[in-house]
Amino acid sequence: MRKKLAKTPPLGWNSWDCFGAAVNEKQLRENAEYMAEHLKPFGWEYIVCDIQWYEPKAESNDYNNFTELNVDAFGRLMPAENRFPSAGGGKGFKEIADYCHSLGLKFGIHIMRGVPRCAVHANLPIKNSRYTCRDIAHHFSVCSWNTDMYGCKNTPAAQEYYNSVFELYAGWGVDFIKCDDICVTEFRQWDNPYSADYEIEMIRKAIDNCGRDMVLSLSPGPAHIENAAHLAENADMWRMTGDFWDQWEKLHDMFSRCYQWQEYVGNGRWPDCDMLPLGKLSKNAPCHGKADRYTNFTKAEQITMMTLWGIFRSPLMFGGNMPENDEWTLSLLTNKEYMYMHRTSCGARRLFANEKNGKGTVVWHSIGKKCKYIAVFNTDNRKRNVSVDLKSILMPDTYYNFYDIWTNNSEGKIKNTLTAAVEPHGARLFKITNL
Repeated sequence: MRKKLAKTPPLGWNSWDCFGAAVNEKQLRENAEYMAEHLKPFGWEYIVCDIQWYEPKAESNDYNNFTELNVDAFGRLMPAENRFPSAGGGKGFKEIADYCHSLGLKFGIHIMRGVPRCAVHANLPIKNSRYTCRDIAHHFSVCSWNTDMYGCKNTPAAQEYYNSVFELYAGWGVDFIKCDDICVTEFRQWDNPYSADYEIEMIRKAIDNCGRDMVLSLSPGPAHIENAAHLAENADMWRMTGDFWDQWEKLHDMFSRCYQWQEYVGNGRWPDCDMLPLGKLSKNAPCHGKADRYTNFTKAEQITMMTLWGIFRSPLMFGGNMPENDEWTLSLLTNKEYMYMHRTSCGARRLFANEKNGKGTVVWHSIGKKCKYIAVFNTDNRKRNVSVDLKSILMPDTYYNFYDIWTNNSEGKIKNTLTAAVEPHGARLFKITNL
């Protein structure tokens, strides 16, 4: 059994929600500095540069079809030097990774599965191999939403290419890989309904042999539940959903996805609810809302998202531009009781869902260290007083202390039934301890 790197769900920041395809070095460094100053004491540690870091012409959230990409002599993507000046001279992301490490943080990058089309068309050699990039390209295995790559054939030559890629990343000091177009893809081989399983295994082997520990995250979703064992064997986290944005419909949909995956959480393997679209978003262009906006979620909806992600124990990847966080947003990320629950609890299960036409109540619970947790959600458009029968999770006729994690207030002694007033699309999160 391979080494478990993510013993608790990873915590970090990803550049996509705020900077799209056009993130640059200055923005990475500024967010790293903010995390080191404000969030690192609470366990946040990963700074992840998302897609298109190898594209000189990237300007927004849009992809430029069949555009110029920066690759080295062996067909491996390299950072665009006009956006990442420290990458000059073939240094890649090493200086940025070193800077993150100097702050006590870790550094990650987004990649697409496969080999760059431009490297295939140029028939570039694979490092330390007699093969070329053209030998490994699967011309039917292409991404439906991005034109940068061909998928790889299931051949030893493709493994040699992946080995060379991760040797490069190890030299840069990369700690986290978000691999895209691999968890669920449009491409289907007639005899292989799990679309990219062998490429997942190739990446797993390349990481294991590169000489550096790297957490592996697979995207996009929704991952298929029947592939849970394979995903857990090869990755540290994998997406349960497509791209998640600050829309109530997408948030409400996550209740059913978490319920579907609740049995598979823990033991160093983490089904992923996707990023937290909080704070300042879409800096470069409109994307699922106005450009340069604060999240569309109400404060109640932000509490609901954080509560569901937290009790379920999803990885937490913040999506906003952190230096522009207001006090409210920062408070969500630095609540000590919440972060402790997320790090140490286990066995989260949905207790019940009572909804009609998508409106009603949902209740989850989990087990903590010398405590239990209960989350009460109101999916209605109006305020509700929600009553929860506690006898299935607590000793009947016994008083317990209930502490509201988000308001930092004690609810006092409660037995048998919890009654909680919950805002529209809101949540209450309680820590339960014995008297």
